[in-house]
Amino acid sequence: QVQLVESGGGLVPAGGSLRLSCAASGRTFSSSGMGWFRQAPGKEREFVAAIWWRGGSTVYADSVKGRFTISRDNAKNTVYLQMNSLKPEDTAVYYCAAGGWGNNPNGYEFWGQGTQVTVSS
Repeated sequence: QVQLVESGGGLVPAGGSLRLSCAASGRTFSSSGMGWFRQAPGKEREFVAAIWWRGGSTVYADSVKGRFTISRDNAKNTVYLQMNSLKPEDTAVYYCAAGGWGNNPNGYEFWGQGTQVTVSS
């Protein structure tokens, strides 16, 4: 049984930083990617970043380029999202996804439960 458990969300002032973690259990994803998506109230789920597990290639949404960094720890089967220079518009529930690739949520097989990130102005 695959489980993705996110952590690290919280309340932070604009300009601050947070690091999200997503620990995967039940299988490894060495032949696919893992990603982060976010969903604000009343909006569709949107792509944030993804990393190809083998090799570490990354891709980012334009809105977070230069501010967010996705990385992974092979030994811990964990992916991270370092978020710097946070803005109020980054406020959303952030979801970890695995077993896929790209910026379309339909391209991923497994999802975490989400963690709330709130950026105050």
